[in-house]
Amino acid sequence: MGLINSIHSFVGSLNLPPLLIVGLMTGIAFYIGKSMKYIKLPSLIGFMVIGVILGPSLFNLLSEHMQGSLSFISEMALGFVAVSIGLELNMRSLKKQGRGIIIVILLESFMAFLLVFGVVFLFTKDLPLALIFGAIAPASAPAGTVAVIKEYRARGSLTQALYAVVGFDDGLGIIIFGFAAAFARAFLVQEAGGAETGVITMMLIPLKEVFLSLVSGGLGAVIFIFFARRLRESRDVFILLFAMTLALVGLSEMWHMSLILTNMVLGFIVVNTQDNQLLQKLHTELEMTMPLLFILFFVLAGANLHVSALPSLGLLGLLYVLARSTGLVSGAAIGATLGKMAPKIRKYLGMGILSQAGVAIGLALIVKNEFGEFGSHGAAIGATVITTVTATCIFFELIGPILTKIGLEKAGVIKVEK
Repeated sequence: MGLINSIHSFVGSLNLPPLLIVGLMTGIAFYIGKSMKYIKLPSLIGFMVIGVILGPSLFNLLSEHMQGSLSFISEMALGFVAVSIGLELNMRSLKKQGRGIIIVILLESFMAFLLVFGVVFLFTKDLPLALIFGAIAPASAPAGTVAVIKEYRARGSLTQALYAVVGFDDGLGIIIFGFAAAFARAFLVQEAGGAETGVITMMLIPLKEVFLSLVSGGLGAVIFIFFARRLRESRDVFILLFAMTLALVGLSEMWHMSLILTNMVLGFIVVNTQDNQLLQKLHTELEMTMPLLFILFFVLAGANLHVSALPSLGLLGLLYVLARSTGLVSGAAIGATLGKMAPKIRKYLGMGILSQAGVAIGLALIVKNEFGEFGSHGAAIGATVITTVTATCIFFELIGPILTKIGLEKAGVIKVEK
């Protein structure tokens, strides 16, 4: 730690301008990402490694303060990831997969919740803690999955299924967390000798959040379509999309909506109502822009991964990793089987939905900030959840994209590199 502190002090004394830091991290990450192909890993792994090196774990160029100043970049990138997911959810393609995709989304989310809940409860005998861990388990990080699909230009029924699952399970995960957190609060209130009030109100909060996300995304799509139809140039259409995406990201933050669900609805309505000419303009411009956003997003994501948190993983963290992975993979496989989906979807879909990061950490922070008012037990739950989820997210963020690539290769969706 002494050496790390010395490095932090030296780097801090340089007082480098933020734009210089962004330029350096972008250039270095670009070439490190390119080099990942020699060890057959997705480039985003290289981006995250550079983020870890430049972040507080080592050089601290991307300090906590700097990350806070640049957080709008991550939010903007997530907004465009969500729009990209929506633009891939063409109803004609989804109908070919039938009700199977709905069964998959429900089963992978609820299997993750139930398995994690059961395992954590058996290990700790702490019902509120088990409810919270189970509720956080379904939350996914779609950026990693989407980045791998885009990098290798994967197409087909498996990628369509991946887009649908990582997109829609965000909304379902919010609902599951809202209900589970409400019951956990009720147990803590009862334990403290208080009255069980507000449980119904608490359960309505996630439904309100999802409803507002759907309405806001829908209105955003209507406004975008109205003006986009009057534009001819691809770059003009993209500028309008850029403005609308940022506006929806801002509204999501202001009204506490799901950033991913709101912007995904925008893309979903556009792709299912507009002609191919407009859609082609959007895809052309997004293909030019998304690689840069992925670099910025994953470098900042890597900087946020504190390697020092790994020793705190412990047995509870390992159980969470195993139970969550088993729940998601088995839930996806069982759902695809019941839905009579293609064999490659049954076998490999689960490998592409393991990434977990921002949403899970955000939910853990909510628990830490809100459960402290329920006495020492609530404070202990908050501390345990934020520590464990932060540590396990490091694992899931690194292994998730790698498994996504392996699954796509085994399914024959992308070529195996020689």
